[in-house]
Order: sequence, then structure tokens, then C-alpha cells
Amino acid sequence: MNPEPIGPDKGKMHWTDVERHLSRVEHRPAGHFIHALGARTGEAERPRRQQPLGPVPIPLKQDAVVAPGDCHRHRCRHDQNRLSHYLSARFHPTKRVSTMTNAAPNPFGSRSSIDLGASKAVIFRLPELARQGLIDLDRIPFSIRILVENALRHAGRGVVTEDHVLQIGRWTGHPAPGEIPFMPARVVLQDFTGVPCVVDLAAMRDAMASMGGDPQMINPVVPCDLVIDHSVQVDHYGTADAFRQNVALEFARNKERYQLLKFAQRAFQNFRVVPPGMGIVHQVNLEYLAPLVQLRDQYGELTAYPDSLVGTDSHTTMINGLGVMGWGVGGIEAEAVMLGQPYFMLIPEVIGMKLVGQLPVGTTATDLVLQATQMLRKHGVVDKFVEFYGPGLSSLGLADRATIANMAPEYGATMGFFPVDTETIEYLRRTGRPADVVSRAERYCKENGLFRTDTTPDPVFTTNLTFDLSTVAPSLAGPKRPQDLVRLADAPKSFAASLPSLKPTNAGVAGTVEGEVKDGSVVIAAITSCTNTSNPSVMVGAGLLAKKAIERGLCSKPWVKTSLAPGSRVVTDYLNAAGLSSYLDQMGFQTVGYGCTTCIGNSGPLSASIEETIQKNQLVTAAVLSGNRNFEARVHPLVRANYLASPVLVVAFAIAGRMDLDLAAEPLGTGRDGKPVFLKDIWPSAEEVRSVMASCLTPAMFRTSYGRVFEGDAEWQELAVPGGSRFAWDRDSTYVQEPPFFQQLPTTPGDYSDITGARVLVVLGDSVTTDHISPAGAIPKNGPAAKFLLERHVAQVDWNTFGARRGNHEVMMRGTFGNVRIKNALVPEKEGNWTLDFGTGDVVSIYDAAMGYIARGTPLVIFAGKEYGTGSSRDWAAKGTNLLGVRAVIAESYERIHRSNLVGMGVLPLAYEAGQNRGTLGLTGREVITITGVAKGPVPGGTVDVSATAEDGSVKRFKAVVRLNSKIELDYYRHGGILPRVLRKFLGH
Repeated sequence: MNPEPIGPDKGKMHWTDVERHLSRVEHRPAGHFIHALGARTGEAERPRRQQPLGPVPIPLKQDAVVAPGDCHRHRCRHDQNRLSHYLSARFHPTKRVSTMTNAAPNPFGSRSSIDLGASKAVIFRLPELARQGLIDLDRIPFSIRILVENALRHAGRGVVTEDHVLQIGRWTGHPAPGEIPFMPARVVLQDFTGVPCVVDLAAMRDAMASMGGDPQMINPVVPCDLVIDHSVQVDHYGTADAFRQNVALEFARNKERYQLLKFAQRAFQNFRVVPPGMGIVHQVNLEYLAPLVQLRDQYGELTAYPDSLVGTDSHTTMINGLGVMGWGVGGIEAEAVMLGQPYFMLIPEVIGMKLVGQLPVGTTATDLVLQATQMLRKHGVVDKFVEFYGPGLSSLGLADRATIANMAPEYGATMGFFPVDTETIEYLRRTGRPADVVSRAERYCKENGLFRTDTTPDPVFTTNLTFDLSTVAPSLAGPKRPQDLVRLADAPKSFAASLPSLKPTNAGVAGTVEGEVKDGSVVIAAITSCTNTSNPSVMVGAGLLAKKAIERGLCSKPWVKTSLAPGSRVVTDYLNAAGLSSYLDQMGFQTVGYGCTTCIGNSGPLSASIEETIQKNQLVTAAVLSGNRNFEARVHPLVRANYLASPVLVVAFAIAGRMDLDLAAEPLGTGRDGKPVFLKDIWPSAEEVRSVMASCLTPAMFRTSYGRVFEGDAEWQELAVPGGSRFAWDRDSTYVQEPPFFQQLPTTPGDYSDITGARVLVVLGDSVTTDHISPAGAIPKNGPAAKFLLERHVAQVDWNTFGARRGNHEVMMRGTFGNVRIKNALVPEKEGNWTLDFGTGDVVSIYDAAMGYIARGTPLVIFAGKEYGTGSSRDWAAKGTNLLGVRAVIAESYERIHRSNLVGMGVLPLAYEAGQNRGTLGLTGREVITITGVAKGPVPGGTVDVSATAEDGSVKRFKAVVRLNSKIELDYYRHGGILPRVLRKFLGH
């Protein structure tokens, strides 16, 4: 069926439409999306009108998300005030409501104004609450203050009440019952997670039409920016034209995906795209998109308020370094926020990390963050905020703070938050923000109790930790987890100690390539984007080390695959201005692309001879990368030891070529003068780094680079865009297919039901990550996904990666639980995508087993250990689980995002009671599982009864805790997930 044509102004719900269909708001339940069409609580923020055929760059003198002064503001205010008047009268019929703007809710008398020079704006003042004794502003953490303001601004508009304001404002540091609604100002996406979001939105439009509703109601309500940064691979490297070649391959491989995204830019309201090759989402967000303080029309009035967001990448937390509240959510949650659902959350505990001292000479922000990650992960901060404070804070530059904030998922926190201070404001200036944006941010934060100085009283936290920066030493993390800190001097013995556990079973004697490649050889050295490339100090440091090494006659080892993937074009600009790019090029670190490469498995192939030698001799080779993730098989399926390090150390290890070298005591190599060269001989001093940064990094660079960030190159500009308001699905596409989640969806949800006669699909241990669950990286040659592609005549050279094919559920579900290192206790003799099919007694792929169970009508469950779902916010870890027929997961504990995503896909997360686990209960996974107590309606935090019938007929019974956190999550589960619930609500209104 061809989608209907659409004009440039169609497919957008204007406020006059809402007023013509007042039943849409009259009968809505509390918390529904109509409470928040834009502001998400009853009235809308007027989005910036977009051009129909492509992104429109926002002038730097305006906010980077929604310009505060578009030409439609006055009509918008008029329409919104009329709707506000109607809603107030409807819900408070005894009240006389004025149509004047000053009749807006004024919770606790906090509504006021602020003079911003060229204009005045409404603000909601936290000091007024403190004056009334409702909150202790000096006591509560800055991160909690932002939550208070968010609730205060929306209170009385619908789902948010004054009780929510008091509940947050009276924060005690301890868990509080119930959830609060949080209203993020915007959503950021990257293309790996953004493509499934767009696919779902397009499918929801089709479902809306098939169910008799208006498909054009399905639009993002909250401003969304999608940055295409996860699709470039390092196929070519070490040459001057590596970037051009990789970009050409990127477009050839991803044309269908990019057409979908460009379609979304045109067809969906309030949706922008940063084309490929411009930078990574986190750095673009940090350096350009985030205004720190928003200035928008909200509820019909120009309003100033703190910027906030959710993102579909777990490292969205990098923005916390700028004092902006935001964190990663699953794509499922992000879609709900995009469509107007408040983000419901528990009031968090806040762990205060007091910083004292200063970093020693010879250390970097990367060393600091790796040590902090180990410390915080050991303490335990999952589901908590971490807020940094103390005298050491003032000695950390903004880029260093962003590096630490970026790693919040690695230490397990929801956020790693840095309050706004003088350094924050100076960073806005250094990155070329307009003067009015900078002055607004400073004025607002100071007037509203959100500005920290060295004399500011320390807040009271749930728990306090102290981190002495002077104790930081040069370090790496690995070989399998980011929290496993290794001091640089201990790297050789640490690798030796890890080697036996990294070796494949029955590993042979090591072979060699050019007499050098063996166990411990570094075969990948990657300065990859995300954590570090937004930090000029470590990038300049890497360039200076390369310069000194070249001048001494050193070079990278020939077996090391080297690459540089900057996070923005600005990095290239300042490296060029400093004259350092040529030295990095000579060292083999030519720019391969502007995107997330090695860190997410887009490292590309090794040379054929090295891959053959690794496989033939079952070698444990190493990768050293400046990213944030080094989980098993993530970087490259053949590289078993992976270490995180600063860009400076990445260059050093490229020169060394091996992990069993003590860089602190042994020479890197021999100089052209015949003398040994040690790392300390070429390590750049702090003064050198500062001097280069001062002379070569200017605000003009940022203004120039981001002035063209939405343009894209010629290939993007020439990309044909499908017409219509509904996407034209291509049945032959192996990249983009209509997902099954909304097909034949009943208009009302069914009843709760118990899970009876279930089988266990997989039995997993501790720290199983979303990398183990969700397909990522290269597509294995002999797996179900490869078979699917071959059956459709896709040659192996064109398989691309799982990440690039996230828009096709057929590929993704075949790769779920397909990590080559996953260990399933049902088949202990095997690694990878295997399980025991109890229906046939055969050992088959997990996908094939699941399809057999579905055909026989057998529900499935999963057994897991501690920290199930650790890692990136991958919606496909939950989507794939759902499509394989899994009804429930029973684990010891969950990582925050994955648990939420399971709920969002209608999979019931259960936990063993305290003191129990699979081992203590004697469960093997060979039992038949029945879960009762669901049919009567599970209780969030309550229990259900589980019976496990063994093969000999014996039965073990135990209770499992229902890991639904709230009534809203219970409602999501009842509907089969967040999106079916939202779609049904759209249909009902």
C-alpha cells in the first residue's frame, strides 16, 4: 500500500486541532500524553516550525534546540491561553478562571520574572520555597534542586501536583515511596538507537490507521535531535584518504537507514538530524546543543528554566559535566517521552563524592575517571545520583568533568553530576555560545540557587565519599571490564595473571606474524570518540607525544591497527592549528571518521594474516582504546584482552606493540640515535599542553564548525527522501522492516495471566551485559542472522553490523543472546549462541530453540545472576528477549536501564528474595517453571510464587520479588509495554 501524500504543513497537530476535539482532553486519565503535548502536562510548548525537506541550522544566537523567539509566538500564546482557560474550567468548574496570562498556576507563590536584558521571562524561584521553610536550599544537593524546579514549574498543570514538589523538596537522602513525574526539556538520539525509534513511530502511524485513528497524531512532542554517529567503521586506516573511503562505505551500507532518517526529519514534527561525519552525539550535545538554561514559550509565556534531557545512549551523562540533568534511557523509554509520557522515576539517593587535592604531574583526566569508576563501582551506586563537590572541584576543567560524567554507566550511577559554577560559564564562552545565552545561564543559576562557589555550603548527601585527586596514577582498565583498574606499572603482571582465564579452551602454541605477534600483542590502538575526544587536554597530549616520538625516530608497530575518530570537527581544527595532525598521521593515527567506532565494535577487520594467525594459534591479543567500554567480544570478536586508556597512552602502546612491556621502567624502543627512548622522555608536560590549548583553541572554531553542523556532505544532501506521511516499507529491505509489535494489536489490553509450563531458554551468570544479550558489532559467519542474510542473497562483504541493521527485527532477534563469549549453563561445554532445546533434546542455536518453543506454545523464562543487563542502553536487549517468547526473567539483581526496558516490552522482571539465588535453591534450568500470582494482578515490590518441577518430578517452590517499581510500570506491563499503552491512549483520544 502506498502511503498517502503529505504536504509540508501536514502531519502536525496544531493547537486549533486540539480545541476542535475537546474530548481528547476531557476524558483523559491522569498521566496520559495529552496532559503534556509539548510541556506534557496539559498545554504545549510551541515547537519551532521546520522546513519540510531538511534540517535547518539554528543560528548560534539562539538556543540550539528550539528558538525562543520564532514568528509564531504570539499566536501560540493566544492558542495556549485559550486551551489553558478551557482545561482549568473543566477540571475546576467552581473556580472563576481569568483568560489573562497571570492566572497561570503559581505554586507556593514561586512564579516570578527575570530580566534578561532584551526580554523578561517567567521563572519559578526555589529561594521562595526556602523562604517559606518548605525546603532547605543549602541542604539539598544541586541535582535534587533541579528536580524540585522541574516539578514546581509543571505543578497544577495536570499530572504534577504540589505534593510532588514537597515530596522532592523534603528530600532526606533515603528512598521514598512512590514515583515522581520528570519532564525532560528534550530528547537526544544516536542512529543505532534512533533508527528503531523512528521505525516504531512509523509503525505506530500504520497501526493508528489500521485501528481507525488518525495516524498524523503520532509525532514527537518533545524536541528531538538525532546525531548519526554510530555507523562508520574502520575499514580503512593509516592512509591519507582513510576518512573519505570509510565515509563512502558508510553511505553505501546505510543508504536505506539514512533515507528513513531523512524521511523522519521531513515527515515528523519537532525532529532534527545531524548528518554523518559531523561528530558524535555526546560531544555535539556538550559543545553545541545544550544551552544550560532554556528560554522557550511554555504554557503561553516566555519561560527560563534549566535544560534537561534523556538520551538513547547510556553515555548521555556526559552532559552532567555542564550542570545539565540528563541520563541514558532505553529507546523504548525515549519513545514514550518523545510521545508525551512523563518519565516516572523514584526520588534518587545522592552519593556525594568530595574531591580534594589536585592531579599529579603525568596523569590525565582519563586516569582520574578510571580510578573513580573503580571506587564508585565498589561502593555501589546503581540507580543513584552521584554529585561531585568539594575544593578539588574548582581545579577540574569542564572537559575533565565531562570525561568523568561520561563514565557514569561504568560506575553504575544514573548520573555523575557537576553543579554549575564559574568554570561552567567560562566553558560556554570558550565553545562559542552567544553572549546572551551565556549571560542568561549565569544570571538564572545565580538567582535561582543553582550556582556553586567555593564558599557554598556543602549539601547533605545520602552517603559521602572522599576522593583525593593527588592519589591518581597513570592507569588502564581491563582486560574485560571498565571498573577493573590496572596501574600502568602493573600492566605486564596484570596481563600475565589474566591470561589463563582469557585463553580459549585447548589453546595451542602461539604462532607469529613477522616474528612478533603472540599472546599479549597489541593489534588495535584506537583513539576513539566519546569519553576522551571532547577533552582537548588529552587530545593535545596525544598529539604532542606523537610529535616527540616521531622526532626521536619511533613509530607504531606494523601489526597494530591504529585509528583516530574525533568526536567533532573542532578536534581536527585545533590539532591542525597546533601542527600536531601531521605527527599523528605519521604515527598511523589518521582520521578514519567522526563517529563512535572501536568502542562499539565498529573497529573493522584486522589484516587477513593477523586474523588467520590469531585463529590458528588461539592467541590472546590486545586492544588499547580511549573509549569507555571493553566488555568481552565488544571491540573485535578475535581480540580477547581490551584495555581502556587515555589517548596519550593509546599512542604509547601503539609504539610498544605489546601489553607485557612495563612502560614505566622499560624503553618504548630505540631512537634513531641508537639510544633507548623511555615513555617519560616523550611525555608532554602540563605546561606544554596548556600552551598549545591557549594558542590554538578559540571560540571561533566552535562557531565555524557548528554553523554547518546540519548541512551534511554532498552525499547526504543528494539522498532521495521518500514521500508521504507514512513510511513506504520495502519488503525486500534487509535494513528496515515494519516491526511486529503493533500488528493486530487489540484496542484494549487483555487480563493479567500466570505463566505456566514454561521452559528456561538460557541460564546465565553474573554481570551479563547488554553486549551479551543485544546483537552488536560484526555478524557471526555461522549464526542464524548470517543464514537469514545469505538466504536473501546478501554477500558477506555487505553484511555490515548488527548495529546498522537495528531497523530489521528479523536480523536482530536472530542475534539476541548471540555474543560469541556468552556462557549458558545449559550447555557448559560451549560458548556463544547455543542452548538445549528440551522439546527435542538437541543443542541448537538460541534463536532456533526459541522458535521451536513458540511453535509448540511453550512460554520461556531466563535465569540470571547479579547485575543482569549491565552496560549500554540497548532497547534490542529487551525487544529481542520479547520476540524470542520470553515472558519473565528471574535474576539476583538488574542494571537500571535494562530492567526498565524489560518492563517497557512487557517482560516481567523478577528477583530472588534476599539471601537466595539459583545456587541456594538448587535450580539447574532444566526444570519446568510455573509462576502464579500474576493473574490476580502483580503488586510492585510484592512477590509471586514460583514452582520449579525437576526432571525427576520433584518440585521446588520459592517466592520471587516483582521488580515493577510503580503503578505506572504495572500499567505498562498490563498493556504489554509502554508503546502499546501510548498507542491505545492516542487511539482513545
